[in-house]
Formats: sequence, structure tokens, C-alpha cells
Amino acid sequence: MTTDNATQSETQHNLKSPPQPTPALAFIIAGLVILIMSVTMISFGWVPHLSLLLAICFIFLIGKHRGLSFQEMQSHMAEGVMSGIGAIYLFFFIGLLVAALMMSGAIPTLMYFGFELISPDFYYISAFVLTSIIGIALGSSLTTVATLGVAFIGMSNAFDANVAVAAGAVVSGAFFGDKMSPLSDTGTIASSVVGIDLFEHIRNMIYTTVPAWIISVLLFWMLSGQTHTADLSQVTHLQSQLIDSGLIHGHAVLPFVVLIVLALMRVNAIYTIIGTIITALIITYTHSTLSIEQLGGYFFTGYTPSESLDLGEVGGMLSRGGIQSMFFTQTIVILALSLGGLLKALGVLPALLLGLRDKLTTAGQAIFAAAMAALSINVLIGEQYLSLLLSGTAFRPTFERLNLHPKNLSRTVEDAGTVINPLVPWSVCGVFISQALGVPVLDYLPYAFFCYFSLLLTILFGFTGVTISQK
Repeated sequence: MTTDNATQSETQHNLKSPPQPTPALAFIIAGLVILIMSVTMISFGWVPHLSLLLAICFIFLIGKHRGLSFQEMQSHMAEGVMSGIGAIYLFFFIGLLVAALMMSGAIPTLMYFGFELISPDFYYISAFVLTSIIGIALGSSLTTVATLGVAFIGMSNAFDANVAVAAGAVVSGAFFGDKMSPLSDTGTIASSVVGIDLFEHIRNMIYTTVPAWIISVLLFWMLSGQTHTADLSQVTHLQSQLIDSGLIHGHAVLPFVVLIVLALMRVNAIYTIIGTIITALIITYTHSTLSIEQLGGYFFTGYTPSESLDLGEVGGMLSRGGIQSMFFTQTIVILALSLGGLLKALGVLPALLLGLRDKLTTAGQAIFAAAMAALSINVLIGEQYLSLLLSGTAFRPTFERLNLHPKNLSRTVEDAGTVINPLVPWSVCGVFISQALGVPVLDYLPYAFFCYFSLLLTILFGFTGVTISQK
């Protein structure tokens, strides 16, 4: 075993990379990868796993042709996975968190009071605004979606709401919060990769983020009229079923309080989730007598109300969470990161960026190119962190050459990287959100107004010079 580990370590430290392809060849390879995944997923209806595996097989052929052995390509794939291993671990804990919040009554109680407070006339606006606020407090779009987002989707049927629009509102609000929160990992990465202060970065993002948020509110207000004919008697019926579940308690929202407080204290995300789970378990045992065996089952397969309770639709709403619910997401993340490792090893991504950056002569061109690079990396790899890191690093010299302040670049990669990731069906965020909410990415994509208005505004401001700062 020691010999095998030493050999593997030596292999990883002596990875061979083929000569970097020309920008034209890199563009062709990237285009074929996108074609493979888009045709198989959209036209053939394949699950993302199969599309990614087919794309990886295609890259295997390219790598073999360019002189890489399978062992070398496998090592590059492993390096790609390691770049996102934190997200893979985080998904385990989010699965536990959702199950704990369900069995403690935190999410059911939030749903119950949500039915009381939310008017069907302004349902989508409510979803957008509340997830925006919670998203800033938590600094995590995925946690916001997995908690408050799940509750809103659960309420959608009762308000006769379009689930796809509701999901678009949740995603828009969650990623507004993630983008603007000082607790957000993406904000920290975007500012650090270009070398500016985090709060200077956040202040500069206001110029594109606030207009995108206001436009989104107006659009959700226009759509909210669709819920005007909601049958409120159905709301009363669902509230009765929630009470029958035995999970509705005023103190059940305490885990959410702990979650927000720990996040505001800048406690590590996993520690924050663990603290929230412990609080949820304490609440759980104040009103139930779950055995350790039942608890383990819920944590693995997800919480499920007792079959003796006739909860109708509510039963399905409350059957959520568990580590097992994360497997679909985690396996896609592993495959997507593996593909990213292969594309990076073959020099495809560096060649694409290098072919663009030295030909840019104006602020508008530089911002558009950086935005398209971040967007393309999201589509190719499906990983928002890499979209920030690669595009930020690649275009920093270009922005310096054009005498543009680096905060323009950090804002651009956030507007085209962070908030675009949930719109890619095979991305880390896209897969997680579609599974957590039960709404396919392509269904909610047209209604995630904030996400693509952020991108459009940053490009528009780049070409017009509005809010663009010189160094």
C-alpha cells in the first residue's frame, strides 16, 4: 500500500501536459463538448451524468491523440475534483440539515406562517424579497434554496402559483443574497483574485445589482397577478394538515435563528450547519420520541411523516432531505469537475482565454470578453468558483494594460460567473437547485430574472462606460 501511494504521489507531481492548442483548435474542442452535452440533454432527454460521461470519453480520445496516457488523464481528473471537494463535502451536511429542519418542524412551521402572511397577489415578490434578505444574512445561495426555497415551493400549489416562476424568484433572491453578502465565498474569491478589498468589491457591485433587483421586482409584480384566483380554502386545508403532522411549534424556528447568527459571526459553513442540526435535534426531542434507528434512517433517506397520518399533499412536501438525496448532485459535481480537469490539462481553457485577452483595446471589449469567459467556463465546467478564478486571473493583465480599476473585473466575473451558474443544467448549483426544489433548470431559467439581468447590465455598462472606474 505504501508503494502504491508513493507511486500515485509521484505521478501527480510529474503530470505531463501536451503542447497548448491554438485558440482556434481550443474553440472547436470546446464547441464540440458543448454540442455533445446540449444535444444529449435537451434533444435526447438524457440525465446530465450520461452527457458528462460522453463528453469525458470524447476528451479521452483527444488526450490520447495528443500523447497523454490514461493514468495521466485520470490524475488530471482527480486534480479537477479536488478543486471542488469542499462543495462535495458540503452537500453531505446540507442533506443532513434539510432532514433535521423537517423533523424538528422548522421548515413546516415556516410554511405554516408563510401561508398566514403571504398574499397570493404578491406571492412571487414575497418569494424574491424574502430569499434576498435571508440570502444576504446567510451568504449561501444553496442553503437559502434548501431551506426557505423549499418552503416556498411547498406553498406554491396552495396559492395556485406557477412553480417554475416561484423557483425563478427563489433562485433570483438566493443569488442576489449570495452575491451581495460579505459572508459569501464567491465574493471573497472574486475580490481576492483581482487584489481588492471585499467591501470595495461589494460597493461597486451595487451599480449593477440594485438595478437588476428592481427590474426583477417589477417583473415578478407583473407576474403576481396570475395567483389572484388562488383558492384560499386550499390554504386552510394545508394548514390543517401541517398541524396534524405534529411539527408546528413556535419554538421550531430556533434552528433558523441559530443558522443566521452563526453565519453573521462568520463561522465556517459546515460548523454553522452542524450547530443548526444540533439545535434542530434538541427541538425535535422536545415534541417527539424518535429512536436512534429512526433518526439514522431519516438522516440517510430523508424525513418522511408517519404513514398513520393522512397528510395528503403535505406528506409529499415534508418528505425531504437526507444524505441519499445528495448523491445525484454529488456524482454530477464529480463528473463536471473531472471534465474541467481534463480541459485544463489539455490546455483548452487557457488557449481560449489567451486567444482573446491580447486583442482587446477598449473597456467595453475587455468587460464583454471577461464576462463571456466566465459564462463559458460555467457552461463548460459547471463550477462557479473556477469561472471566477480562471477568468479573473486571465483578464487581470488586460484590465491593468487598459488602466481599468480591478474592481471592474471583480464585478464582471461575479455578474457573469456567480449568478449564471444556477442557469446551467449540469452545473453544481443548477443540479443542486433542481433536485432540492424539484423544478428542472430549463423550467425556472426564463424566470430567474435577476441572474441574467446582472449579466446584461454589466455588459451594457462596459460598452457605455457608465460606472466604469479608471485605475
